[in-house]
Parts: sequence; C-alpha cells; structure tokens
Amino acid sequence: MGFYYFDYTYFIFIVPALLLSLGAQIMVKSTFQKYSGVRSARGMTGQDAAEAVLRYGFVQGVDIRPISGNLTDHFDPRTGVISLSSPVYSVSSIAAVGVAAHEAGHAIQHAVGYAPIKLRSALVPITNLGSSLSMPIILIGLLLPVQYNFVVLIGIGLYSLMVLFQFVTLPVEFNASARAIRALRETGVLYPEELQGAKRVLQAAALTYLAATFSSLMSLLRLLVIVGGRRRRD
Repeated sequence: MGFYYFDYTYFIFIVPALLLSLGAQIMVKSTFQKYSGVRSARGMTGQDAAEAVLRYGFVQGVDIRPISGNLTDHFDPRTGVISLSSPVYSVSSIAAVGVAAHEAGHAIQHAVGYAPIKLRSALVPITNLGSSLSMPIILIGLLLPVQYNFVVLIGIGLYSLMVLFQFVTLPVEFNASARAIRALRETGVLYPEELQGAKRVLQAAALTYLAATFSSLMSLLRLLVIVGGRRRRD
C-alpha cells in the first residue's frame, strides 16, 4: 500500500499508537517506582490491603497468593485467586497497596455481578478465536484477487472482536480502581494524603489500557483503509 512501496498508513495509524503505548509504559513504570519508595503510614502490605478491600466488599473465598515477575498482578475469577507480584505482595508501599486494592476491586466486581466484567468474560472465547484467526485470514485475503475481498472482511470482522474486547475492558478497569480507592479511604488503609499517590499509580496503569484500546482501534482503521484502497484500484 502506498506510493513506491511507502506504506503511509503505517505512519498515520500505527506510529502514533506506538508512541502512546511507549509513553504509557514509561509513565506507569516511573509512577510505580516513585510510590514504591513511599511506605504507607499504617505499614500494611499489598496482601493486607487486598484482604481489607475484600472484607469491605463482603467477599469471601478469594485466596491471595504471591506470583513472580513485576507488575504481573491479576485476579483469576476461574480459580478465585488474586496473584500479587513480588513488589506488591509483601511490600508496604503506597504503590503496592494501590495495585493490590485494584485487584481486589476486580474480585468484588465478580462477586456483585458487575455487568461489564460479565460481558468481558463472555467475550474471552470469541476474542481468543479472533486473535488467532484474524491476521492469517486477512493476509490470505490480501494475496487473493480483489474480487475475494470478502475474505479480508471476514478477517477484519474477527479482528473487530478484539477491539470490542478492549473497549469493554476500559470501564472494568476504571471501576475496579474506583472501588479500590473508595475502599482504601473508607477502611482507613491509607490516609487522605496517601490516597493521592495510590490514585496516581492507578491512573498511570489506566493509561496503558487506553493506549491498548487506541492501538487496536488504529490497527482496525488501517485495515479498513487498505481494503478501501484495493477496491478503488480495481
């Protein structure tokens, strides 16, 4: 696509997304590192904070376990386990408390039947299908004559499922952070002046989800432009 093999669509759609993603990664790492060096006044670890948030939400039957890696924290609804990374699980920093509370917020979402997280869970199987089949089908379609553009469109349709999943993920992540901050404030795990640090950590993390959604959307638009260019040349 483009003049003399110069793919202008890459620079229009992909480069801005890459720059945003890079900026988001830098911000989340720097913010987490900054507040990892600030000890919480009450000395509660990430594990303690997650337990406090779960009690606040009247959630039972959720285990909290350590996991290797850095910023690999997550909640698995299938096993009912909150996994906290090494810089979070047994660390009593504001960053650790904020991240752990966020994951406990996801557990509360599942316990109360929060609609967006139920929708995201329902989308996982078809999103996995789309992620594995979309690009091979698109590439095959682009190699075929233009009259077989419907093959490319099938691939784009599958790719669109991943974009939809990214959009559904946004309210899930924002809501988990809101639940976490509210629980930390009302339980007194963090004092008001400390909550600002936890908010900054979670806001930086949210930017990575925004960047991922933007990247997926830009990739989808690029594919549509490429298909439209094939039709015009026909």
